Amino acid sequence: MRKYELLLLFSPELTAENRQEITENLTNVLAREQGSMLELDDWGMRDLAYPVQKKMRGHYTRYEFAAPATAIAELERIIRITDGIMKFITVKLEDKFEAKEEA
Repeated sequence: MRKYELLLLFSPELTAENRQEITENLTNVLAREQGSMLELDDWGMRDLAYPVQKKMRGHYTRYEFAAPATAIAELERIIRITDGIMKFITVKLEDKFEAKEEA
């Protein structure tokens, strides 16, 4: 398993329920690919430095997750076909990540 960070820029027209639905869908894709969501950080609505799809505002959300390298292609495919996501970036944080056992 590797540890990744994913930053999504949602359209400002999406409601909180739509963003939650997309997050649940991405979590299900990770679970199907033997990955797990570690952290979810909602940055909220921000002004953009330049227009993206003719919009000057967007809602940022950061995901931290552990998944095999093969899961990234499927996750990014789902992101590309999902309406409401204007931009995304996936960054590898650690090559080898072991989940901590809870006692």
